[in-house]
Order: sequence, then C-alpha cells, then structure tokens
Amino acid sequence: MTATTSTPPCEPAIQVAGLGKSFDHNTVLRSIDLTVPPGTVYALLGPNGAGKTTVVRILTTLITADTGTATVLGHDVGRDPGGVRRDIGVTGQFSAVDELLTGRENLRLMADLHHLPRERGGARAQELLERFDLVAAGDRGAQTYSGGMKRRLDLAMTLVGSPELIFLDEPTTGLDPRSRRELWNIVRELVDEGVTVFLTTQYLDEADELADRVGVLDDGGLVAEGTSTELKGRLPGGRIEVAYDDPGELAAAAGSIEEATAHEERLTLSVPHDGSLSSLRRLMGRLDDDAVTGLEVHTPDLDDVFLALTGHAARKAEPAPATPASPAPARGAHASTGNEAAR
Repeated sequence: MTATTSTPPCEPAIQVAGLGKSFDHNTVLRSIDLTVPPGTVYALLGPNGAGKTTVVRILTTLITADTGTATVLGHDVGRDPGGVRRDIGVTGQFSAVDELLTGRENLRLMADLHHLPRERGGARAQELLERFDLVAAGDRGAQTYSGGMKRRLDLAMTLVGSPELIFLDEPTTGLDPRSRRELWNIVRELVDEGVTVFLTTQYLDEADELADRVGVLDDGGLVAEGTSTELKGRLPGGRIEVAYDDPGELAAAAGSIEEATAHEERLTLSVPHDGSLSSLRRLMGRLDDDAVTGLEVHTPDLDDVFLALTGHAARKAEPAPATPASPAPARGAHASTGNEAAR
C-alpha cells in the first residue's frame, strides 16, 4: 500500500488546541492541546475514564467539541467533517467485522463502500488478505476466526481506502501476547510507508514500543507529553552504575566525582543521571578507561512516570477471555469507536 500525500509534509497531521467536552455537566476533556507530525505514531495513554475515546470521537467527527479547535490532515473537524472522513481510517475498541460474512466478503464490502471498481476491489481484498496473513482463512466465515485474526481483519478493513491517517482506539485490548506483537509489527510497517497513527492505549509497553510521542491523559487533562525518553527523564532516580575490579580505583573515583556513591561490596560506583547524552559524555570523560570494567545506565521506566503523574499504576496487558461477538454493522473509513460517551 502506498500512502497518499495530499497533506504537505510540513503541516501537522493533527493539530488540537483548547479542546474541551462535557456530558451532562460532567467535564470529560479539559482544554487539550496536542500536535501530531505526519508519518509518526502518537500514543494517548491513560486509564479507563480518562477521556481517550472522547478525543478520538471528536477527531473522527463522531461528536463535536464544546470548546477549542481541531484539524485533521488540514481539515477542520467542525467545518469540514466530510474531508476528515474521506482521508482517515478508524479501528475502534469494538470490532466492525460482520461475522456472517467471510473475511474476503468483509473486505469486498468495504471496497464497495469506498466506490472502488469491482475488479480493483477484488484485487485490493486479495492484497490485504495476503498482507495480514489471512489468505487461508479468507473464504471462511469470520465467526470462525480467533480474536487476533478478527483484529487483523478489522484493521485490514480500515486500510481498504488507503487512508493516510488511522486512529487505533485500544486496538490490542484482550489479545494474547503473540497477537499483540503481530499487530505492533503491522503498525510499524504502516508508519514506514508514511501513514500517521493516532493510538489510544492503557498499556505502557505498547506506548513504549510504538510511539514517537506519548501524551498522558488523566481525569480529562493532558498531564504530560513528550517522547518516552523525555517523560522518563522527568523523574528522579536515574543513575549510571560504573563497575570496578580494584577497590582502590573505586574509592578514588568516588572521591573525585560529586554525588557519586561507592558500593564496596559490589565494587560499583552509582552516579545520579538525568538520562541525557550530554551528561553521560561528561561522566565518561572523567572516568579512567583502564580502571572501569563495565557501565550500565538505569532510568525510570514509563510505569514510574505514569504512577508519578497520575497517582496510580497503569494497566498491565492481560489476555481477556474470548466472548462471542454479535455481528457488527459494516463501515467505511468513518466508524463508530464504541457506544460510551466518555472512555
């Protein structure tokens, strides 16, 4: 698949300023600001009820914001919703796969909704079955698919129209570890092709693995934003552990480096570290290469960051038991992301 290029490279794929939303006097979003460059993955990380799905529903034109502005691929979501819908794809929390149809029939239906000529629609369906490793199951009813296969088919349906931006709303919830990693690989391939991905997730490892930038959403507010490394660097606790064989060399180093702590039983020197390359270079310039036998950099992980910012831990990935799903309505690039007003 080749991503379209209607959006100039210098223009953000998504630009949001002051976005706010309330339901029945309950404030769900509080003045959200964010920018997503084209060809990147932006992960909106937060627990249930933080407002992640509400952001997606506004950006995909399913609901309107009360305050603020938002543009998607250069289209204002309020003034030009049709332009937004034409250029995006959405994979929501709940599968849009029609289980009464085969995998191929689901893809052909999407091709019809995108007004692809019949021959081109058939070729596109075959292309996506091959890409998502569903050829062997392509002519079986979707009700026979595993959870991971249904999720791959759901994403394949989103890609029938070759969108240049896709929204993935908690795409791996309930999947087993292998299926999650398969989906991650697909996302990486899409980004390599120039597609922009806006991802919501409750899983720290997912944000860490995929995202170029991470926004931490809690109680309707964006409490932090940056790369995974930048967010980790905001917390104290980072350190560099320098190993020695000679206790004398260890003691000499501890005496010459401020804030360093010598651990004599382990023959290591612990030096506070802010995670930056410049501070690492400065430290290495002060070490005796002949005396040092090893060096390790330790930084807080994203779980530490999330806990510090929100006051509670994020969700760990656990496969959910499979449950029969009712047939979902077919959809185009503009699809429902669930029936909850605020998630």
